[in-house]
Amino acid sequence: QVQLVESGGGLVQPGGSLTLSCAASGDIYSMYEMGWYRQAPGKERELVARIPGGASINYADSVKGRFTCSKDDAKNTLYLQMNRLKPEDTAVYYCNGRSLRATYWGEGTQVTVSS
Repeated sequence: QVQLVESGGGLVQPGGSLTLSCAASGDIYSMYEMGWYRQAPGKERELVARIPGGASINYADSVKGRFTCSKDDAKNTLYLQMNRLKPEDTAVYYCNGRSLRATYWGEGTQVTVSS
């Protein structure tokens, strides 16, 4: 089992920045991939960024050049640095982890971009 806990969401003005964190615990070495997804009201959950094991990071086109996903293996923590935020980035952001046996989700953290 893997537990994922997100933090760092909040209210920010357009053009501002936020950094989300996802602390992983449990059987973390079983995961071959971690990433961030988001779900806006009335919309389906969508990929934001993911780090496949040993491969380059994948980003959604809508966040390329603005968001940076990184991982600190020593702290078992995944990050999402979000810059130049737009109102359309408003959503609940979820941390995701995948092993051969299961897919894991955190409970999500709300990000609201509004003036």
